[in-house]
Amino acid sequence: MRPLHLLIALLLLPFVASAQRGNPLIFVNGEPMTNAELAAVEPEDILSVETLPADEQTIEKYGQEASNGVILLELRYDEEARFVVDGVEQSFSDYIASQVKWGEAEPVAQVIISYTVDAEGKVCDFDTLNSTDRRLLRRILKAMESSPQWIPATKDGKGVARRKVLKVTLPRGKELPPERVILMR
Repeated sequence: MRPLHLLIALLLLPFVASAQRGNPLIFVNGEPMTNAELAAVEPEDILSVETLPADEQTIEKYGQEASNGVILLELRYDEEARFVVDGVEQSFSDYIASQVKWGEAEPVAQVIISYTVDAEGKVCDFDTLNSTDRRLLRRILKAMESSPQWIPATKDGKGVARRKVLKVTLPRGKELPPERVILMR
């Protein structure tokens, strides 16, 4: 083998080896999950994580797919909280935006609020993370306080509190202007 070919082979070896290893098998609350689905899980919702090595015992229990190891996650809830209005599940952000009067002539504004859906499904514990307009913030908080109850997240059949984040930008379809930055050279 020529020296150049040997050098290229040595440089590519780690990439080939990692591609052959593949991804571990992932289970969340006992159900298989893909990497993409796992990326949507909020870190604060994870109650425990257990990693199992790719050994004979693991492969025997979980099958050949476990040849890259297994990750077992337990979340704080079995069923995620759902926002249902008139029998139809919908986005809480869309619902709140539809309840707030903010005309097209108003400036583009954005509000981001962290809140809790408690064990009974009531929205509470508001924490304003960002607000570009106080008027919009007041209107959104009022709409959140008067919003219908959620179907709460559950763990072992009992309701559990779940922290969430609401992000509303109005008027709809418009984006915030870029922040102005002054560069000092």
